[in-house]
Amino acid sequence: MHTILPFILVMVLVIVILTIWANKLKIAYPILLVLAGLAISFIPGLPLIKIDPDLIFFIFLPPLLFEAAWSVSFKEMRKWWRIIGSFAFLVVFFTALLVALFTNQIIPGFSIALGFVLGGIVSPPDAVSTGAIIKFVKVPKSTAAILEGESLLNDASSLIIFRFALVAVGTGQFVIQEAAVDFLWMLFGGVSIGLLVGFIFIWIHKHLSTDAPSDIALTLVEPYFMYWIAEQFHCSGVLAVVTGGLFMSARRLKYLSSSSRIKGYSVWESFVFLLNGAVFLIIGLDLPEIVSGIRAHGTPLKVAIGYGVLVTAILIIARIISAYAGMFATIIFRRQIAHQAQFRKRRWFLPIILGWTGMRGVVSLAAALAIPLTLPNGEAFPHRNLILFITFVAILLTLVIQGLTLPYIIRRVKPFQGLEDQEEIERNTRQKMKVGLRNHVYNFVKEKYAEEYKGHAGMEKILKHWEDQSKVQDSSWMDETSRKILLEIFEEQRQYLSLLNKEEEYDEDIIRQQIQQIDLEEERLKYV
Repeated sequence: MHTILPFILVMVLVIVILTIWANKLKIAYPILLVLAGLAISFIPGLPLIKIDPDLIFFIFLPPLLFEAAWSVSFKEMRKWWRIIGSFAFLVVFFTALLVALFTNQIIPGFSIALGFVLGGIVSPPDAVSTGAIIKFVKVPKSTAAILEGESLLNDASSLIIFRFALVAVGTGQFVIQEAAVDFLWMLFGGVSIGLLVGFIFIWIHKHLSTDAPSDIALTLVEPYFMYWIAEQFHCSGVLAVVTGGLFMSARRLKYLSSSSRIKGYSVWESFVFLLNGAVFLIIGLDLPEIVSGIRAHGTPLKVAIGYGVLVTAILIIARIISAYAGMFATIIFRRQIAHQAQFRKRRWFLPIILGWTGMRGVVSLAAALAIPLTLPNGEAFPHRNLILFITFVAILLTLVIQGLTLPYIIRRVKPFQGLEDQEEIERNTRQKMKVGLRNHVYNFVKEKYAEEYKGHAGMEKILKHWEDQSKVQDSSWMDETSRKILLEIFEEQRQYLSLLNKEEEYDEDIIRQQIQQIDLEEERLKYV
């Protein structure tokens, strides 16, 4: 404990410093963290870092997926479900297939089953890296929604491929009927368990006398329960967490108080930041162990690097091809979108952008480390160290090369020139929503309370507040009656915004921001 604690404290300090530096340089912090871990690993005398795959799969993955499910816009996911579904499942399988075919041809002794093991590992892009990179460039909400939605689901599909490929390597056979049944069980079982556990936790939040600290504590353990229970039933733990997270996120107003939402947001933001930082730093620190494994295997380092570069090129090309295939499918089958002026302007450049956002990261590392050391018959798992090394090269190259060049490509190619018009539309929508919200609340208060509390000082100030949107500086008017009415007004606002969220005209992120402002106003009442 006395030896590991200083290491953890130094790691947190390094993560914070490098993230601050990355923000100043305007580059994604995962790039700096991986490079820093790589540099630190060359310091003489440092012990080799041995990573338990269960540590990443169970400790890191569930909360990262759960937080992503809470942050994504479900409305946008529903709107773009076709392309999200194709990238999350079809493109992942296509990528894994290409990797399997090419590695089978170029790596001596590398079977198709081993190729699918590697393909399942490196096929899913990393959501954290992509999100950190596009933060520094302007992209349309539709593109961001596609990338976010894809990242929620592609981990599940790639890990399913990985599991089936491991079985094929271990047994030497692949029974399509059994695989189909297992696939359906993993898919629907994971979704069902996620929904069931999410429903149970919502009931706990609603019916137990929870406060903000206990609510936040429950949200921290919920993804672990979803993942663990699904894995016990041999379902997809990833799908369980994603489904449960989306289910609970859509109902957050019904079972979490304003205090729980505000404080929970801050806790989760810091928690996920540290988890992401630790994982990317560990990726760099793990290099010496991977290199030593390659040398023990007898594969020359230059040859192994060449394999890694080739596989990385396959990943990039497969994603760009898939993006163009998706564009042509849209032109053929979704003509109402293809004929839009905004789509026509960027139709030839958008697939390049989507194809260049395939940075690899956390899931690929965890899956590679999860390869067993031996087969069921006791023999060493073939090419395990080489697969680990190729995975590391793919993570490093996609993070550094694609991560550093993506913002430059977007600025150079300018595929989103119509984005200023979209921003103007969003500003107008935001203003329209605020005006409608103000008028709705003013009429609600006037009709329900104007006669009942006529002459009441607090009531008059409340009406004036909503009539001219001014801020009352003194708090002498605030009594229990005024406080009760204001709390009811805040709840009425949230209900009104929830109804607006069902209309296509209003962006879900804008509505969430407005609800957060209402929550802050409600919190402010506690100190008035």
